[in-house]
Amino acid sequence: MRHALTALAFIAGLATVTFFGMSREASAEGPAITVHKTPWCGCCTDWADHLRADGFDVTIREHEDLGNVRDRLGVPIALGSCHTAEVQGYAIEGHVPAADVRRLLEERPAGVRGLSVPGMPIGSPGMEMGDRRDPYDVIAFGEDGETVFTEYRP
Repeated sequence: MRHALTALAFIAGLATVTFFGMSREASAEGPAITVHKTPWCGCCTDWADHLRADGFDVTIREHEDLGNVRDRLGVPIALGSCHTAEVQGYAIEGHVPAADVRRLLEERPAGVRGLSVPGMPIGSPGMEMGDRRDPYDVIAFGEDGETVFTEYRP
């Protein structure tokens, strides 16, 4: 009987260690990203949800005007959209897919200060409208100007 209780206690302890160990692993967040948005923008919240679903640790900060944030991060006026984010020293403007943000963080291309999806193209993350998809580009911007980082064509 004592061996049976010892064995049960061992199994229970192992199960507890395994469960809590897995819980810590499962709750480990990905890269921290701060999303700056206006209080009335719903698509910005949808984009933040897209990032969370991809494992990003998202913090939302609301501002009445994003001009100061964009100026501080060096986002060109022509590349503006409805929200601006910061991740590991980069600016992310608009509805940039999470996969492109991850690629930026992995590749860290020289001279690039950030990524932008100018405007609010239908079908980009956070701008879903059924099956409708507008073509759009993710633009890398920085000290050497602007280049296409990724093209999205329906």
